[in-house]
Amino acid sequence: MSFYTDPDIARRAETMEQTIRTYFDGCNEADSGKIMSCLTVEAVHYFPPRMYRGPFRGARTVADRWIEAVNEMGSYWSIDTLLIEPISYRAVMEWTHFKTKHNKMLRGDEWYEFDPASGLIKEIRAYYASPQASDLTVLELGDFDYAGRGYPAAPPPGAR
Repeated sequence: MSFYTDPDIARRAETMEQTIRTYFDGCNEADSGKIMSCLTVEAVHYFPPRMYRGPFRGARTVADRWIEAVNEMGSYWSIDTLLIEPISYRAVMEWTHFKTKHNKMLRGDEWYEFDPASGLIKEIRAYYASPQASDLTVLELGDFDYAGRGYPAAPPPGAR
């Protein structure tokens, strides 16, 4: 059920949600074709620094890396909360990642940006609920262009 009264926006919201759910089904099934069918060819999946050898660049790389995680760690992901914002082609989701072969579980959330022309996921930004790296002074996604996107690099003058 959609909260949007405009039928085009409501359809877009449903399509975006289905794309994310199909992506996760593909990850859990280690299905390369299903994963790549949800992503633009040049999609990028960002992570915190020093995680997973850096960002996954390209739909093929995203698929290959998640299939590797399933095979090596017994990875399985659940979608815990999913919010869709179809007007800006964005979504945010909380997830749980079970690494069954390592008896580990981690939680986090991801921001999704969709390509308006294709309706596919063009960017995923992963944020983890884990301890901060004590040796880093700047804790942000590795190789993500914060400055280029207008994110602040310092607090405003006079802030504590």
